[in-house]
Amino acid sequence: MHIIESGNVAAALGVKLAEAAVIAAYPITPQTPLTEKLSELVDAGEMKAQYIPVESEHSALAVCIAASSTGSRTFTATSANGLLYMTEQLNWAAGARLPIVMCVVNRGIGAPWTVWNDHQDSISQRDTGWIQLYACDHQQIIDSVIKAFALAETVSIPVMVCYDGYILSHTYMPFELPDPEQVRAFLPDFSPQYALDPTCPKNLNTVTLPDIRPDVRNETAPGYMEIRHNLHTDMRKSLDVIGDIENRFKTVFGRNGDPFIEPYRTDDAEYVAVCMGSLSYHLRDVIDKLREDGVSVGVAGLRVYRPFPDKAVAEAFSGKKGLIVFEKALSYGYQGALFADIKAALYGCAERPFVKNYILGLGGREIKTTELAEALRDSCRPGSETSDASEWIGLKM
Repeated sequence: MHIIESGNVAAALGVKLAEAAVIAAYPITPQTPLTEKLSELVDAGEMKAQYIPVESEHSALAVCIAASSTGSRTFTATSANGLLYMTEQLNWAAGARLPIVMCVVNRGIGAPWTVWNDHQDSISQRDTGWIQLYACDHQQIIDSVIKAFALAETVSIPVMVCYDGYILSHTYMPFELPDPEQVRAFLPDFSPQYALDPTCPKNLNTVTLPDIRPDVRNETAPGYMEIRHNLHTDMRKSLDVIGDIENRFKTVFGRNGDPFIEPYRTDDAEYVAVCMGSLSYHLRDVIDKLREDGVSVGVAGLRVYRPFPDKAVAEAFSGKKGLIVFEKALSYGYQGALFADIKAALYGCAERPFVKNYILGLGGREIKTTELAEALRDSCRPGSETSDASEWIGLKM
């Protein structure tokens, strides 16, 4: 069944179909309509879930950590400074290996205050141990939420589903609503390996010594360093799981795509624009016009940012003449974070393209099609500047 709704409602319906048992959230623009919709569904009896309103984003994730520790399927959502307020708990949830799913409705962070879209919020939390998925339209939002629960519960790592504030969260688009029975076939009941139970008391995540030591059963337990190593290696292994889940999703629902990179007119392109989120769809119109003018360029949207799909990036872009990375975030004092990661992934390629970086759209600054076209024309011109210095589009100085 196809419906027309907002991106926030698409996310809420994905949570409903996943049959999340506990939802905790604190309102923040532009996430608020998502959690409001969930509270309405719970209040109307359309969801068998406990909705817990809290006094802050920190508390929202604390509730999810507690609920997930008891074996409940849990969900929360936030944006911008709300995500930053969760930072302590983000690290805790990942270190505790809890399969929480959270939608991050991307928005710029203060100070100064802004309520408009960029990616600085989620990019700033890329090293907290959460898997990060990025959606480009409403169909990807609802599908990614469902896949995120399957992924999180398979690898025991929390997952962020990120999508652009306003551009996707508040706009209305048609999308297919998955059949509940198909979702149940795809996503079985959550059955954790470890869960708190009053009938079987235990301690979780107590103070851990630097070295390995015997536990209460006199079995060798990992030290802090081994626990961190295991989280890292399991995140890397989750790239294979993401591919498996995408294939299984196609078997059940009849649709899928490349789990890591969504290409558009890249097969025969000499140059490729690379970005995340809705910008990759915005760029398609630019690409079509440039192709008419004889510029050999395509666009690729990165769907997974953490763990970084380095092998997929190398396979997709090795042999191209150049990559032009557009991003709505940066690593202060250096360059665009996505730019740096892509360069690292390509380092060992024999046919390594040049990589160029543009920063744009921060704090909701308008991204003009004409400016994108101009940047691509300049970058695809033979002998174009390939300095590591990031260039800015739309900056008025």
